[in-house]
Amino acid sequence: MGVNSVYIRVLGALAGLLLALNAQANLIVNGGFEDNNVAAGNWAYFPSSSVNGWDGDNIEIWDSFGGVVAPEGTQHAELNAHPFDGTVFSIYQSFATVIGQTYDVSFFYSARENNNEQFSFSAGTLAVLLNDHVVGSWKQYTGSFVATATTSAITFTSYDNSTVGNFLDDVVVTTRTHVDESGALVMMMIGLIGLFCSRRKLSI
Repeated sequence: MGVNSVYIRVLGALAGLLLALNAQANLIVNGGFEDNNVAAGNWAYFPSSSVNGWDGDNIEIWDSFGGVVAPEGTQHAELNAHPFDGTVFSIYQSFATVIGQTYDVSFFYSARENNNEQFSFSAGTLAVLLNDHVVGSWKQYTGSFVATATTSAITFTSYDNSTVGNFLDDVVVTTRTHVDESGALVMMMIGLIGLFCSRRKLSI
């Protein structure tokens, strides 16, 4: 194997190591609402007990219905679900946490019918009212919380009991880690210097 091949392989391995250090597993199950297969161009509603990972009220799931394109995967949820039940709609999911640990939260949301749509959201000690929806445009919410218990929950609750409004997708909760990027860069530089020295020896 030539020095150039070794050089490329080592660079690839180091780059992969850096990506692995920064990648975090999503603690939310079925955060993209993809597990219940809905035919393309259609929508369907399901009791939350039939939607993997989620609890609470019915969940309406769309797959490119009405020309709405999900920001992640092909499906997304509508919080204000069918049928009318006389109360606001609320869905939630519990997940294990470590007391004192910081967790990062993100998800996409959009309006279905008008820009006055809104919903409340909470995750652990984090609580927010989101009322800046735009029809036809997805926004991404990002936030964080410090766990105060060994189990935390993420909850979405509609503002009213209408069956129209509040699209959701790509719900993600990850554990925040502090990666020593300077140390990783030093390792990479040492590897490159070693390759350079090996190449010089071979060329002498």
